[in-house]
Amino acid sequence: MKLLVDSGSTKADWIAIDDNGKVLFTTQTLGLNPEVLDEAEIINRLEDKFDISHNKDKASHLFFYGAGCGTDRMKNFLTKVFKQYFTKAIVSVYEDTYAAVYATTPKDEEAIVCILGTGSNCSYFDGKVLHQKVQSLGYIAMDDCSGNRFGRHLLRGYSFNKMPAELAKEFQEEYNLDPDYIKHNLYKEPNPNAYLATFAKFLIKHKDTDFCKKYIYAELEDFVENYIMQFENHKEVPVHFVGSIAFYLKDELEEILNKYDIKIGNVLRRPIDGLIAYHILNK
Repeated sequence: MKLLVDSGSTKADWIAIDDNGKVLFTTQTLGLNPEVLDEAEIINRLEDKFDISHNKDKASHLFFYGAGCGTDRMKNFLTKVFKQYFTKAIVSVYEDTYAAVYATTPKDEEAIVCILGTGSNCSYFDGKVLHQKVQSLGYIAMDDCSGNRFGRHLLRGYSFNKMPAELAKEFQEEYNLDPDYIKHNLYKEPNPNAYLATFAKFLIKHKDTDFCKKYIYAELEDFVENYIMQFENHKEVPVHFVGSIAFYLKDELEEILNKYDIKIGNVLRRPIDGLIAYHILNK
């Protein structure tokens, strides 16, 4: 049994397949980002799902594609945790961009591949290998145009009384905005980036308002200039996207890319289905 995992900071999609690619089960855990979780919390999130804990000794391979796995230190840490838990499995840990590449990019083709979800990322794929120009410093310093960045904007806009009254009223009705509750989630709970990203759905719901538009377009511009334009061939190859932010803001994304004469490629909400096809072809 092979386990294929596509993990962001908010959630992780799991699919178990047999050697012929038949799906044995699917499940979802909370995100398993090693940059913000310790070993105990990762194990706790695995144990919380019966399908995973019940079948952990049946797994022969684990292919994990995850946010926060862009450095050797994080890959090695997570590999060690998984090997201890899935005792009979060969464990392979990749950064989440590889899942995005395999899901969006035809074999051996070049492309720039971006992730816009809870966090953000951008790489160039030369048909064989990923290349990055920007090393992530984490969600506090980077993550342009991500769910957590939009959540930060909304909380600040509300707290500084910049949010229009009608929007602020709806915002109050939809979220617990008690300062102590917010600070507890930001500074005492795991995954503060995922907590911030929960506010992004409000921005998407109201994306046609002037208040939300200014954040959307400013962040899209920042992402293009700070990430995509790092690559000299950004006008020569398609730019693919994976993630809920890209999926729900596709029209705005395409508008900004057209402004820079950049060709938009595939835009997918989740790459997990594409991973099945990839691993069947490359078993």
